[in-house]
Amino acid sequence: MAIKKATLVLEGGATRGVFTSGALDYLMDQDFYMSDVIGVSAGACNAVSYVSMQPRRTRDCMIPADKNSSYYYGIRDFVKEKSVMNMDLIFDKYPNELIPFDFDTYFNSEIRCEIVTTNCITGKAEYMTEDHDRERLMKICRASSSMPLLTPIVNVDDVPYLDGGLADSIPIGRARKLGNEKIVVILTKNQGYRKKVISPALQRVYRRAYKSYPNLVRTIFRRSFEYNKVMNHIDQLEKSGEIFVLRPQVKPVSRLERNKDSLEAFYEHGYSYMERRLDDLMAYLER
Repeated sequence: MAIKKATLVLEGGATRGVFTSGALDYLMDQDFYMSDVIGVSAGACNAVSYVSMQPRRTRDCMIPADKNSSYYYGIRDFVKEKSVMNMDLIFDKYPNELIPFDFDTYFNSEIRCEIVTTNCITGKAEYMTEDHDRERLMKICRASSSMPLLTPIVNVDDVPYLDGGLADSIPIGRARKLGNEKIVVILTKNQGYRKKVISPALQRVYRRAYKSYPNLVRTIFRRSFEYNKVMNHIDQLEKSGEIFVLRPQVKPVSRLERNKDSLEAFYEHGYSYMERRLDDLMAYLER
């Protein structure tokens, strides 16, 4: 297996991450790997399965086989756990029992993997790694994937963290700092998508929910501005041929999609579209 010297950047988007799963599964089926990966939120889950070289693992986690294996909580459990999703199932029972994660391959891989989290105290992005501790690795992935208001804060090394996408949704700046000349970005939303400013009513909800973390609140309020600025920059870099971008060509599923057929179709779109774009990707990496 030859590893291409390039940085792979994986956007989050909750269940929209099945598009990324499809794209990466095609690459893994071709035994195609890149030297550096940066994953955000659902992109972090995709990143670690890419490094552990386990095609279809993240797909199987994101598309439960039946209602009994669903990771969504009902109303009663949501009130009790303060979470829309069973995070213990996703980041403990799945990797250790039901859909085993290959920790040995991950820890022994030549591929460098960074997982983006948002430090609740500073409000800044952190690019975290782990090369031997199984529990800490899954805790970092859990922190990166913990959506504000919908899932609890996660403590890693006694520091509170939330979704990495709050502070750095698409870490193109971080990718450029790693020094690889080639950067491949997989997005989960269509061309031209831009985030809307948070409404005053929702701002009040965030202020109440995270009153102990004023820097986090400021980061959340600035997210749409920062995201849209980065997307404009990505469009410029793509147009000039400096980066390679793969994004959905069909309408994405909703962020918390539950329909199995819709999820499978979006996954297949990611797989087939990566297949169609492989020659373009190779041409970009080799020029």
